[in-house]
Amino acid sequence: MNYFLAKSEPGTYSIDDLERDGKTVWDGVTNPQAVRAIRSMKPGDKVFIYHSGGVSAVVGVATVRSEPRNDPKNSKSAIVDLEFAARLEKPVSLAEIKQSNQFDDWALVRQGRLSTMAVPPKFVAWVRKHNPSADI
Repeated sequence: MNYFLAKSEPGTYSIDDLERDGKTVWDGVTNPQAVRAIRSMKPGDKVFIYHSGGVSAVVGVATVRSEPRNDPKNSKSAIVDLEFAARLEKPVSLAEIKQSNQFDDWALVRQGRLSTMAVPPKFVAWVRKHNPSADI
């Protein structure tokens, strides 16, 4: 299983929306590096949901439920189906991530505008320590 992170402004689509809807099509990604991340997702992979736009925190987890496919609205983009898995009891802020100094080489810290990315295994372990009962 691989892990990814997907950013969304809570006013556009939040963890509350995903939990209410149960599943969604993750779309609207146009950055080539972020599109490559979506194209590398497989069913069963986990995706950390990150609220951007002032909140700047990992707030929940989704599970990939489909193979990636071309976005019918944009041939240079890709989409994937995500299903709500869990909320994090204790959201992990970007400030905490940066202050840990463990992830300085990760795209979340280095490329702040990248919307979708792979997650390093050491981050998964770190989040589990902060949220031991979450389905991660």
